[in-house]
Amino acid sequence: MSRSAHPAGPRHGDVLPEGHYLAPPSDLNALDPKVWARTVTRDAEGVATVGGRDGVGGLDVKALAAEFGTPAYILDEQDFRTRARAWRDAFGDGADVYYAGKAFLSKAIVRWLREEGLNLDVCSAGELAVALAAGMPGERIALHGNNKTAQELEHAVKAGVGHIVVDSYQEIELLAAIAESQGVRQPILIRVTVGVEAHTHEFIATAHEDQKFGLSLSGGAAAEAVRRVLAKDSLELRGIHSHIGSQIFDTAGFEVSARRLVGLLAEVRDEHGVELPEIDLGGGLGIAYTSEDDPKQPAEIAASLAEIVRRECASAQLKAPRISVEPGRAIVGPTAFTLYEVGTIKPLEGLRTYVSVDGGMSDNIRTALYDAEYSVALVSRTSEAAPMLVRVVGKHCESGDIVVRDAFLPADLAAGDLIAVPATGAYCRSMASNYNHALRPPVVAVDADGARVIVRRETEEDLLRLDIG
Repeated sequence: MSRSAHPAGPRHGDVLPEGHYLAPPSDLNALDPKVWARTVTRDAEGVATVGGRDGVGGLDVKALAAEFGTPAYILDEQDFRTRARAWRDAFGDGADVYYAGKAFLSKAIVRWLREEGLNLDVCSAGELAVALAAGMPGERIALHGNNKTAQELEHAVKAGVGHIVVDSYQEIELLAAIAESQGVRQPILIRVTVGVEAHTHEFIATAHEDQKFGLSLSGGAAAEAVRRVLAKDSLELRGIHSHIGSQIFDTAGFEVSARRLVGLLAEVRDEHGVELPEIDLGGGLGIAYTSEDDPKQPAEIAASLAEIVRRECASAQLKAPRISVEPGRAIVGPTAFTLYEVGTIKPLEGLRTYVSVDGGMSDNIRTALYDAEYSVALVSRTSEAAPMLVRVVGKHCESGDIVVRDAFLPADLAAGDLIAVPATGAYCRSMASNYNHALRPPVVAVDADGARVIVRRETEEDLLRLDIG
């Protein structure tokens, strides 16, 4: 394989065309443990490996690419289980941890969650079907959604879903009728918009007032929802729910949200003589996509949230309710990376070098959708070449088909090299598409015993099977 240099473009901390300064890392061969799955390292030949114990015995990415092809999502099962267990242990027996299935869901994931003692949050009939097919007990499932259909609610009630998070007056009436027809009293939470906008991207902030989710606290809709639910014999109001955004790195927003939620609990007590026993603070905790990101650890988050709720309830003279949280990205996001093969390398003099890979926006839409930032590394070998500023792009017919907007890779990068983008466990496979009739990549789980496909690669036969002509 030729490894000729591609020298065009700024290097060594030049000012980017957009006017932003970006300095190259001190060591292009280093794999920052902050952004990579925990078992990822390099072997003696410089090839990245995953799935070993104590840095020994992992499978190298060249072997994975040869067996499973590229692009492929490579998921570190040991890391997933370790992170899931850390969240469960951090909150302990006095709280519930619901994994947010929207981040990434498969039958294997459900089985791991069940074995590690976590509950599961789903938001569609499809996610519920996967959960039940993989053996998650109904009482350990919560169902979300701002526009649940009658069929979805009927299925959830029949399955004995432990919590349905209601999102509108209309849903209250519909769910009450369904539960009554099935002769059950369905436990629910009411989703409340508390007017807190987390410090996150505009398109994924979900607790400010002007949005489709929940019932407004400040406008009185949440209090009215409580009245309507308490009037329904077929509904059991267990508590209230809030979600303030995504990719959040501190708990300040949760503190404001908790204070307002506890205020609603006090209003419910004063008006109805009822102390609701549960409060769900949602998810949205961030992960490291780049070395600059600095997420908190589960134990620190758990202690902070528990203290916030305890303090606010003491002030309102309420018994502290049982807390629920919904980490999804925070568990699965760091545990996977996407493995690509390099194709066309196109230097643009004075700008940057475009590095095309055999995937793109069909397997990672987040850069185009949210302007998300990612890291990237050459993983099939090491290199002592100088760093070159690159933009990693896909093979789709869109100028916005960008995987990593700005990063550094070695100047001797060549077609056929393998590069990998870490922290792609969340929202990449779950948001993947068939744009340009691309085939969605497989998810390959790796542990110390080897590698196995948990979600297979799509085939042309899969595409044609749906196209009935």
